[in-house]
Amino acid sequence: MSDAEIITADARAERRQPAVLQVLPRLVTGGVERGTVDLAAALVAEGWTAVVASAGGPMVRELERAGAYHVELPLASKNPLVMSANVGRLARVIDNYGIDIVHARSRAPAWSARAAAKRAGVRFVTTFHNAYGGASWLKRRYNAVMAGGERVIAISEFVANHVIATYGVPAERVIVVPRGVDLVRFDPEHTAPDRFVRLAREWGLPDGVPVVLLPGRLTRWKGHHVLIEALRLLDRAGLHCLIVGSGDERYRRELERDIARRPLKCSIGIVDECRDMAAAYMLADVVVSASTDPEGFGRVIVEAQAMGRPVIATSHGGAMETVVPGETGWLVPPGRADALATALAEALDLSPEARRALAERAIAHVRAHFTVARMTGRTIAIYRELLGMDALAEGPVAA
Repeated sequence: MSDAEIITADARAERRQPAVLQVLPRLVTGGVERGTVDLAAALVAEGWTAVVASAGGPMVRELERAGAYHVELPLASKNPLVMSANVGRLARVIDNYGIDIVHARSRAPAWSARAAAKRAGVRFVTTFHNAYGGASWLKRRYNAVMAGGERVIAISEFVANHVIATYGVPAERVIVVPRGVDLVRFDPEHTAPDRFVRLAREWGLPDGVPVVLLPGRLTRWKGHHVLIEALRLLDRAGLHCLIVGSGDERYRRELERDIARRPLKCSIGIVDECRDMAAAYMLADVVVSASTDPEGFGRVIVEAQAMGRPVIATSHGGAMETVVPGETGWLVPPGRADALATALAEALDLSPEARRALAERAIAHVRAHFTVARMTGRTIAIYRELLGMDALAEGPVAA
């Protein structure tokens, strides 16, 4: 942290608006990181001071372009000695920037952030991004820090109910703020054809062939094997499936072996993480989330709806709140390749008129419920309520 980054005491005295410090492990591509940057930009637009502490990453530049400050600290570490030292480091950040609220977005940095906020006498908020598993007492204890905020933000009703039931958090402290989609970035009317034509060439997609898209990290619980089996059951030629995402190379090789040994009529390709997901969605005839474990929210399936694509998701977790069955997409039982194959057939066989009508409903659904403006506005309202600036516009989630 350079001297130029530190707000002087005189500047803090002149500042009328509050300052918020968000803490997370790194600023890499992901839903947590995207929400952090979006919120920081919204705070700056409101005239607040936005500070983010992390171990750094490719999104730091975007954060700083928005007018927010970044402080690089080893917050990705789970080493108890490093976490303990981070308490003092964060306390100095709180003092240097005149922070009013500390907002923790991940478990390891939350332990340090909570202690630093308490030491500095400032407000402490957390965001629960998923129903964290806790097979042991020690793991549940580690997870519990995210339930320790004066306000606990949950990204879905599913997560909120988990927090209340598992950690005994009073319902009035838990507030649902769904993730938001950037409607400038994810707008089919403003996604130039040359972008997805270039992507199709880069990925070697066959011309005129329907595309099934499954975006997400290459990890087992994302359900790639379920989709591969569903495509075998679908038994349809002239179809291409595209799995987009990076992850464990051993798991990738396992998927490639699974694809090679199955008698598939369609083709399946696996490509690394995509930097232009709006263009990727435009290439798809149907977007799939086959997760076998419940997603806390399911950003991909909401982004795809914003782009007017038919979606198929598994009927648990956040997808139950973001997909309207029969209106914007399909919900199928997790792990059921037969049900997924049936839904794929229905989505691929939509008439042009039915596809246009579904696209209109899906886009309207996202614009009504899952925008960045709604997410950031609701979060800032929580901050204002905590600081006694005004009351919340909406009440807390019910248990």
